[in-house]
Amino acid sequence: MSKFENVLEKLNVHLNEKQLCQFQMYYEMLIETNKVMNLTAITEYDEVVDKHFVDSLSLIQAIDLNQPLKVIDVGTGAGFPGIPLKIAFPELKIVLLDSLNKRINFLNRVIEALELTDIETIHGRAEDFGRNPKYREQFDLCVSRAVANLSTLSEYCIPFVQIGGHFVPYKSGKVQEELEGAKRAVTMLGGNVKDCLSYNLADTDMERSLVIIEKIKPTKKAYPRKAGKPSKEPL
Repeated sequence: MSKFENVLEKLNVHLNEKQLCQFQMYYEMLIETNKVMNLTAITEYDEVVDKHFVDSLSLIQAIDLNQPLKVIDVGTGAGFPGIPLKIAFPELKIVLLDSLNKRINFLNRVIEALELTDIETIHGRAEDFGRNPKYREQFDLCVSRAVANLSTLSEYCIPFVQIGGHFVPYKSGKVQEELEGAKRAVTMLGGNVKDCLSYNLADTDMERSLVIIEKIKPTKKAYPRKAGKPSKEPL
């Protein structure tokens, strides 16, 4: 864990003993469950720390997370970035959304074992929940590490964000071309590309980007379109 702490020091993130134990327990549950269910291709301890834990917490470079923001993690998978964000920044109120019930069951076990509060899971598709008044335009922040084209991802995510809030997708590699191609979709959905923060992940040469999209006007009722449409026909 000392390497983990050293890397987090550079991000100005400080964890107490309880939080370090929670990360350790999360790692153990992830690896154990991964034996019977496909959660991650990355299983070596140092790699999980760098490519999942540190990567998730890199968001602090773009958004002040030391406040009680309402956050939704769309396509959370094995809980990234939502669970690491909740452990490191307990004030956050987090919703984890995923379309696979087996993953949701795993996340519920993690939440219970780590004794996390103010965090819930929902099982379903972003296109459906993005139309639900309980979730539509209810969040200060939407995050996603899901592997999808930025135009598609914007249609999944921007409808969840309230005006003045932000959608921040985690992207790998060079993102400029994808970003240019997504600007029209972002504008149609009520967003504005505010910034793009590129950096190398931890002590690796992996290039990562955080695209900071501000919600400046309401999303039109036509969006998100019905399930499957955003991925097949990006805006």
